[in-house]
Amino acid sequence: MTLLMTESAARAEGLHREYGRGAAAVHALRGVDLAFGPGTFTAVMGPSGSGKTTLLHCLAGMDRPTRGAVWWGGTEVSRLPERRLAQLRRSQVGFVFQAFNLMPAMTVAENVELPGRLAGERVGRTEVLDALARVGLAGRERHRPGQLSGGQQQRVAIARALVSRPAVLFADEPTGALDRATGHEVLALLRAGVDREGQTCVMVTHDPVAAAYADRVVLLADGRVVDDLDRPGPQSITDRLSRLGG
Repeated sequence: MTLLMTESAARAEGLHREYGRGAAAVHALRGVDLAFGPGTFTAVMGPSGSGKTTLLHCLAGMDRPTRGAVWWGGTEVSRLPERRLAQLRRSQVGFVFQAFNLMPAMTVAENVELPGRLAGERVGRTEVLDALARVGLAGRERHRPGQLSGGQQQRVAIARALVSRPAVLFADEPTGALDRATGHEVLALLRAGVDREGQTCVMVTHDPVAAAYADRVVLLADGRVVDDLDRPGPQSITDRLSRLGG
């Protein structure tokens, strides 16, 4: 899938990421070129060590590429000063972790507000309540994470990522800690954000059933893109992964 830079919500251009130097260097990414259009849902898959999470972190501005560039819309972000990158990241992208990363002593509302507060920005109560309503947690703002199920905690994490209404949502194994039924609920929520609100979602997953919620599945192996599938079913994803050793 090739998109012009101005048509992409996010884009990787000649992306390399190396850890260490010399003979001991680990090449996590080896010249990745990918573009993600507005209002699309992409799953990134591949065997263990293929570079999936490294790619996601570079795309989300959480890691710097060794070479190449990352773009959000028409802005190259991979070479921005850290402070400017952090400001842009808070307003343009959201990130959902597998482990939820909620503060147990804080209420649901306080967890949703936390990134903004840490950045010295005020997050209005209306925005918080709206984000919680969008993920089906209206009325739960005073609960604490320990009073919620795993699926509800992941919904709080998604609300936290959505409260600034980012153009792109990155998700790293968002259903990995959930049972199958609850995982489907979370995936349906991500799908709805794409279909109803035109958000772009890029998700790393190891689960072919989860990946089938996406419009597109990108397969990595040894830090390179080896396949780009359009709306594949779970079985075709499984078959392709098996040939890669995943």
